[in-house]
Parts: sequence; C-alpha cells; structure tokens
Amino acid sequence: MSATTADVIVLGLGGMGSAAACELARRGVRVVGLEQFTGAHDRGSSHGRTRIIRTAYYEHPAYVPMCRAAFAGWYRLEQEVGRHLLTECPCLSLGPPTSDVVAGVQAAAREHSLKIEALTADELTRRYGMFRVGPDEVGVVEHAAGFLAVEACVQAHLDEARRRGADLRFEEPAVSWEATPAGVTVTTAKGWYTADRLIITAGPWAGRLLGELGSPLRVMRQVALWFEPTRADDFRRDRFPIFIAETEAGHFYGLPMIDGSGVKIARHYGAPELLSPDEIDGTPRPEDEGPVRDFVRRTLPTADGPVRLASVCRYTLTPDRHFIIDRHPEYANVAIAAGFSGHGFKFAPVVGAMLADLALTGETAWPRELFRVGRW
Repeated sequence: MSATTADVIVLGLGGMGSAAACELARRGVRVVGLEQFTGAHDRGSSHGRTRIIRTAYYEHPAYVPMCRAAFAGWYRLEQEVGRHLLTECPCLSLGPPTSDVVAGVQAAAREHSLKIEALTADELTRRYGMFRVGPDEVGVVEHAAGFLAVEACVQAHLDEARRRGADLRFEEPAVSWEATPAGVTVTTAKGWYTADRLIITAGPWAGRLLGELGSPLRVMRQVALWFEPTRADDFRRDRFPIFIAETEAGHFYGLPMIDGSGVKIARHYGAPELLSPDEIDGTPRPEDEGPVRDFVRRTLPTADGPVRLASVCRYTLTPDRHFIIDRHPEYANVAIAAGFSGHGFKFAPVVGAMLADLALTGETAWPRELFRVGRW
C-alpha cells in the first residue's frame, strides 16, 4: 500500500481529536484522522450520554475564558450540523464553605466578575428540597452552565470535519509514529501515512504513544450510574440542577433526569491510578455501586431506587490534574493534547482550535502555561 499524504495527521478521534480535525478542515487544511475504534466509541472518556459544562471553574480561574469560548464553540457546531448538543441548566456546587469546590467557584467568580448565588444550608434546602445537607454545608449556584450530549458532540465534529474534506479512518490502530524536521510518518495496522505535521490526541493510550514523555500519565476507572428515583418529578430539569458535591467520602456529581434511564450520579476520582488502559475492566461490576449508593442515600434520598444503567469511563490523569496542550519538546511539528483528568470534554472546541494553531504555526493566542509539557 502506498502512503497517504496530508498536511496534518490527527492521531485519535475522540473528544479532542474530532474537534481538532474539524477545526483544521474549517481552515482548509488537508487532514487525515486516524482512530483505533469506531467513531464516538465508548472505550475512552468521551461517552456516557452527558457531560457537564460550567463557567465558574473551581479547578482554576484560568479556565474561565476557555469555558466562555467553549460555549460559543458548541453553539457554532450546533448551527453547522443542525443538531441540539448543549442544554442550559444551573449548576449547584455543594460543600463546606472552605471546600475546594465552593471556595474555588467563588474565587473564579470574583476574578472574572461572574454572577453566582450563595445559599446557606437552609436556603439550599428550601430551593432544592431533594437535597439533604448538613448545617455546616453551603451551596453556590451558577446559571452559565449546562450539559452536553457527549456522543452526539463527538459525532457532530466528525461529521463536520468530513463534510469539509477531512479523510477520517476508523478501526485502524496506530503501530508507531516518527517525526523529523521534514515531516511525520504514522504506521497503522493497515498502512502508513505521511504529513507535514502530527497532532496526538490518543486519550488513555497517549502515555503509550508518547513513550517517556507520557510516563507521568495515569489512567483511572470511573463508573457513572443511572438511578431510578422514587419521585421522578424531583429530578426534572426545571427543578433539579446539575450538581458537584465535595464530601468527606470524596467528590460526587449528577445531572437531571432527561429520559427513562434515570438520574445520572457518579463519583469523581477516588479509584486507583493505573499505568495502562489495558488494566481497566470496561464492564460495570456490582461493587461499583457502593460509594455512589451511600452518597445517594445520604444526600438525595428520593433518587435511591434501582440502578438502571452503568457506564465505565477511562480518565487519563496528569499529576496536577491540569491538561497537557503543547508542542512536543523534541519535535516542533508534533502537537499533543492529553491528560484531561476527567474534566476536559467541555473544552473540546477550544482545545481543537489551540491544537490547530500549534500544528500550523507553533503558537496559539490562548495562554497555556498551565498546560505545558514537563511542568512537574
């Protein structure tokens, strides 16, 4: 088989790779996208029906401008493909006043003049009576938030990339890649591809493809559960917010009930950090329910019904839980996006634009000190 030639190869077409391929195609670049699985697959971390998008970002105020731009990016994609992808819904952050979640939301709001509402425990219970909180817990509500139809978002980026001329190849695992100042070559199970530049967006497999550069990355098995509530009306979107709760047992999050599957609730982090995605069992297990069920019984008692659905997600973690978005330190014509640490999907349109900038010019107008390779 002869080599297929392009301007840019995108290796991995999940949440970030699909967005990068789409953005490059918008710019008139010849793109080849390579994916080891099918499109919008469930083997990484860009699946599970819904993903939260929010603006008052507790993880670091530097994310707030990216959040704002991400909203615009998703609305643009909706307009391009003619599909509903983003549903607006308030986000409630819960915890003690000094918790990372509550204090972080308030810090981001102060720095970027965001509108939020602070609720005492009594006020929280009056507004959202389905929650049971302790007297020392508080809530913060932001309205610049919502949720994304995650698989539909990935598919929309793929469809728009292809409509604009991208050559996308699925079920074609990469075997190796090489880069020189003259260009890059990617060898797959079916052939090889050459281009001027390469973008690596390989999700849980990034560590393997990046070699020593990817050695700090770890993977974590996370399971989202859908509970059948005993009072379904409590969890309608006009009554029940997205929530993120910091508790003594860890962080938990949930979303309104949007179909017959129930209320989606999951633990965020708290599982072992592993070296390889091959160590992750993609089948839900009975023991996955325990920590989430305990949280539901304490905090959302009317959601305490049978589990109707479960989905295994593979987080890819950096040591500091911030992303990697950078050029490869040895190869100026290779850009990398990895380690989105379970909170990156919402940013896909922005990350796609950053990667297109880095691949084509070596620079981007977006600040990225937080995301540099080798910062730890």
